[in-house]
Amino acid sequence: MQTFNQQKDSPAWIFQTWAAFILSISMTTFGIINLPADNWIKGFMGMGLAFSVGSTFTLAKTTRDLYETKRLTSRIEEAKVEKLLSQHDVILK
Repeated sequence: MQTFNQQKDSPAWIFQTWAAFILSISMTTFGIINLPADNWIKGFMGMGLAFSVGSTFTLAKTTRDLYETKRLTSRIEEAKVEKLLSQHDVILK
């Protein structure tokens, strides 16, 4: 049976993604705070930022879960086919 190696991200990639996330949130928050507008407008934009970040995490998790489900289903189907082929080989011999 074929073995599947799990993909491992490098430490540099993990650092880069976290750095980009922190930098983007920090710069957007800095921009909202220094916006020449009333506090209620800043609060509204801050809530929009918070909901955008939350929905991004939810979307990323859902996408990852769907990918892993399809991968698992594919592995199960492949195992079934291999089992059928091995049984077929036994019958022919």
